[in-house]
Amino acid sequence: MILGHIGARKGSKGVPGKNFRPLMGKPLIDWSLDQLLACPRIDAVVVSTDDERIYEHAVGRGALDIGLRPAHLATDAAPKWGVWQHALEAGQAALGAPVDTFVDLDCTSPLRLPEDLEGALDLFAAEQPDMVMSVCEARKNPYFNLVEADETGALHVSKPLPGGVWSRQAAPKVWEHAASTYVLNADYLRRASTIYEGRVIPFEMPPERCIDIDSPFDFKLVEMLMAERLQTAKE
Repeated sequence: MILGHIGARKGSKGVPGKNFRPLMGKPLIDWSLDQLLACPRIDAVVVSTDDERIYEHAVGRGALDIGLRPAHLATDAAPKWGVWQHALEAGQAALGAPVDTFVDLDCTSPLRLPEDLEGALDLFAAEQPDMVMSVCEARKNPYFNLVEADETGALHVSKPLPGGVWSRQAAPKVWEHAASTYVLNADYLRRASTIYEGRVIPFEMPPERCIDIDSPFDFKLVEMLMAERLQTAKE
């Protein structure tokens, strides 16, 4: 049984009400919710929220009725892991059947494509890790052009290698954690207390599909890219 999940907290300091704010004609949450509901490999969907409007909307669209998120998981300091654990258990109780795989789509990353969700599920099925996590290639590299100051205030490369690294192409590849798409073994989610306790493997996505809305500028950027995508699809 594969349970899909979207977390959509009511509060947001950067963009108030962003999870239900209209984006190209529909609430932001629906860009991710539509993908979960349309994926034949997802058996059921839950939306974890403390917002009654979002909750009623999600249940009306077909999400399981699990109730509102507990208050202690509705603050901006609440860990994603705890929200996932609660959603897993609440969803399983609503289903009355065991869940073996948990899929999370981040509400604030609407540029993900259905093929990204399918690709993450394929990688999880092939490799059988504890978790698949979306990433994109980092724009800055700690072996080459990320620097930090020592106790004297002098700058040094963050992760120096013997002989130094003098071109980006020669540096070891690193990724950014892209808050977009996650696939987890449900037993791992139940027993672990943080993301990296088990075997977590990368699912690489193009950077332009990994933009996370955290500010008004991000929202405008995503809106522009989404409009361009929809226009291209019409042509």
